[in-house]
Amino acid sequence: MGVEPGTLFVVAAPSGAGKSTLVNALLKREPGMTLSISHTTRPPRPGDRDAEQYYFVDRAAFERDIAAGLFLEHAEVHGNLYGTSRAKVAANLAQGRDVLLEIDWQGAAQVRAQQPGCVSVFILPPSRAELERRLRGRASDSEAVIERRLANSRGEIAHAHEFDFIIVNDKLDDALDALQVVVDAVRLRSAIQCQRHAALIAELLA
Repeated sequence: MGVEPGTLFVVAAPSGAGKSTLVNALLKREPGMTLSISHTTRPPRPGDRDAEQYYFVDRAAFERDIAAGLFLEHAEVHGNLYGTSRAKVAANLAQGRDVLLEIDWQGAAQVRAQQPGCVSVFILPPSRAELERRLRGRASDSEAVIERRLANSRGEIAHAHEFDFIIVNDKLDDALDALQVVVDAVRLRSAIQCQRHAALIAELLA
């Protein structure tokens, strides 16, 4: 019997909603899940390391990869380009590993179009005031960047209804539990369970 393919999970949110914190907490619970590391033209922030947070590349190299069709999805967000390697995602899924993409709504739309079996989750902040507080609390972005992210958040949140699930990240532990419920429920879908327990079902039907 071949390896059961993994599931592709897509998590998106406006900047400041706590998406990265939530995703990292889930990955600690789910060591068998692989985070797809995106390519970006964004400059590294203090503490960022290449191939850990992102693959940091210049715009010319990124645009060559777009032309070569190497990205499963790509988008320009807040003036920087972001993209997901098509080959790396496909390889992990083929090996039976669940893959998590932490991307924006534009990329999520591209992934849903190409991978209709993916599971998409949108993270909302509990209020606009809290969204602004979190953005300012980073202390790594300029005032102009913060204002741009706040302005863009309205357009991003307008696409929340396109996702399979919506989670409000008010208290991290509660939001993490909700995200875990989504993952667990997906793994119990009948199509997956029928393949996983084919021998048991055959025995029970004998």
